[in-house]
Amino acid sequence: MTTDAYIKDRLDDQIKWYSSKSKSNQKYYKRLKIIEIVIASFIPFFAGVGNQLKFYSITIGILGLIVAISAGVIVLYKFHENWIKYRTTCEMLKHEKYLFLTKCAPYNLEDAFCLLVSRVENLISKENTQWSEYSEQTKNIEK
Repeated sequence: MTTDAYIKDRLDDQIKWYSSKSKSNQKYYKRLKIIEIVIASFIPFFAGVGNQLKFYSITIGILGLIVAISAGVIVLYKFHENWIKYRTTCEMLKHEKYLFLTKCAPYNLEDAFCLLVSRVENLISKENTQWSEYSEQTKNIEK
């Protein structure tokens, strides 16, 4: 495989994938947190004016339920953790790419391409290993 092919087909593809996943997790995390904050802020309001509303206790209960569901979904799908992890991996891959393209250390050696491949694959492998370990832990908890 040539250097250009590796950068285009592997490195740039992985940077794009991690960036996309990071943005997606960030979007879900922020939307659910906004829902949680807005709905939670209505609970004290309805509690304060409750006697004037016909179904205030049901309304407060439903709002509390929405807050709990939103918080639970955030924890279950780990949107915040994944957003940070994917963004970190994406930025580390970009860092390696730019060091390589500018021939800065550690890529100022004769076998710079092999070093790039090794370091990039190590980063990707590390991410995959962490995901695999998390999946196993989730399976064990479900049992």
